[in-house]
Amino acid sequence: MTLSPGTVLGITQSVTGQPWRWRALSADDRDGGLGGEALLRQLLLSRGCPPDAIEAHVAPSIRGFMPDPSIFRDMDRAAARLAEAVIAREPIAIFGDYDVDGATSTALLIRLLRALGHDARAYIPDRLTEGYGPSAPALRRLAAEGASLIVTVDCGAQAFAALDDARSAGIEIVVVDHHKCAAALPVAHALVNPNRLDEAAEAAAHGHLAAVGMCFLLGAALVRELRGRGYFVSQAEPRLIDLLDLVALGTVADVAQLRGLNRAFVAQGLKVLARRGNIGLAALIEASRLTRAPTATDLGFALGPRINAGGRVGRSDLGVRLLTTQDPDEARRLAGELERFNEDRRAIEAAVQAEADLLVDERAHVVTVWGRGWHPGVIGIVAGRLKERLGRPVVVVAVDEQGIGKGSGRSITGVDLGAAIMAAREQGLLAAGGGHAMAAGLTIDAARLPELATFLDERLADATAQAREDRALLVDAVVAPGGVTPSLVESLDAGGPYGAGWPSPRIVAGPFRLLRVDVVGSGHIRAIAAGEDGRSLKAMAFRAVDTALGQTLLALPKHRRLWLAGRARLDDWGAKPSAELHLDDAAYAD
Repeated sequence: MTLSPGTVLGITQSVTGQPWRWRALSADDRDGGLGGEALLRQLLLSRGCPPDAIEAHVAPSIRGFMPDPSIFRDMDRAAARLAEAVIAREPIAIFGDYDVDGATSTALLIRLLRALGHDARAYIPDRLTEGYGPSAPALRRLAAEGASLIVTVDCGAQAFAALDDARSAGIEIVVVDHHKCAAALPVAHALVNPNRLDEAAEAAAHGHLAAVGMCFLLGAALVRELRGRGYFVSQAEPRLIDLLDLVALGTVADVAQLRGLNRAFVAQGLKVLARRGNIGLAALIEASRLTRAPTATDLGFALGPRINAGGRVGRSDLGVRLLTTQDPDEARRLAGELERFNEDRRAIEAAVQAEADLLVDERAHVVTVWGRGWHPGVIGIVAGRLKERLGRPVVVVAVDEQGIGKGSGRSITGVDLGAAIMAAREQGLLAAGGGHAMAAGLTIDAARLPELATFLDERLADATAQAREDRALLVDAVVAPGGVTPSLVESLDAGGPYGAGWPSPRIVAGPFRLLRVDVVGSGHIRAIAAGEDGRSLKAMAFRAVDTALGQTLLALPKHRRLWLAGRARLDDWGAKPSAELHLDDAAYAD
């Protein structure tokens, strides 16, 4: 078959209305076909790996990607202040955000300080009563209870009022964050953030790190500082590598791009996690009913949501308590609580999702919906679901009884929602707001919500239109039905870990006729597909029953054939492992 330039199998419009394109090179230009090493090389090159760095990316190591922490502004100042507090046994409080990145960042510093012989306390604000980030009352309360140094993690970069109040009260604050910064910075003893606008290029290149990654770098700087002061003459140095399970979890759950140092964090962190040395994480793995070593996907879809459930619909400090406990019985109890809260979260999320679906304006470039009584703990998830279905940025706002809206937004590639939210704040539309390109949060007077919706729609119209016009399903390989095998899955997995910025490989297989199609679970489509080579496989389309893909699968005439596009996964439930396809799209083969 002769392929149209740039397209896969000549498909310019699939059942979901998009063209299929090669992720990078056309098939004719590919190096070596589908052999194992050649396929791995192609996977890495098509994800932006330089040809001379393939070996480093195949087995990403911390040593190979770790920068000198001192390249970041205020890093040495932060490490020196923490070292002074450790040596003098000053009371330290770690103030974290209530999401997974905040929980893992807090737990990392708590566990590191504990390994240094110093107990620090954790403080996680309540999402409903305190909101995001440090507040003046919380900081003053921590100081009144004895904390002479407070470290904010995954928050603080926009906390101007709270940090000004802390300074006036004589409270020393170190900020470790990764969210977008304004030109002006809040006053703190040190503010470590790769996204500071005054950051040097070498440090700014690490702007994709999650807060937990920045905390790991601060930990390395702290250990080095203490080493220089002779602190380890009488005690052993802590093994920073043992904290990489927390770094991997926070990085994946925060949807940080898995390139560069983040790839090393996750690859090595998964190895640490497999040893189950963290009692709390081991209990959470058990509660999640995972019997094998966790994967990057498990971090994002099994462990992360359970940690998040405490902050969303339960008690905000449960995640940190689980990740720092040294008591196996307490770990099992906390993991069980988080499991129950996660079930509650799913029910609440479904109710808000149903209401939000009815309010969507399909004509808008940026969809902004709001409702009174919506639970603010699930609006980020609902925004993400709507974004995936609509293919455009979405902001979901929960309005409370006082008329104050708490909002969460999710964006699409090529549309910087965080910058737009900061612009809305600078224009006085918001009481608070910030974030990064793909996600943002805000606080607003409900009366101004229509104005905000118009502002975002007009500001991001061109970027959204361009991003949607450029939309295409990117494909890494085309295989015959019989080529979807466990060995292929193994070859594809060798290019991982996969996640944001380093997408999981997508293959096209077929053509197929569908032998059986049914609806299972919560709107999932399951199909048994047979190829002309006599091979069949199971295909799953998740949450697809009301989508164009799902409707096509359910209504496909027996004589029609389809090319199926998706991710090859291992199905190891039976006695013999087999491969199945998790569908993203389909196209008619005749």
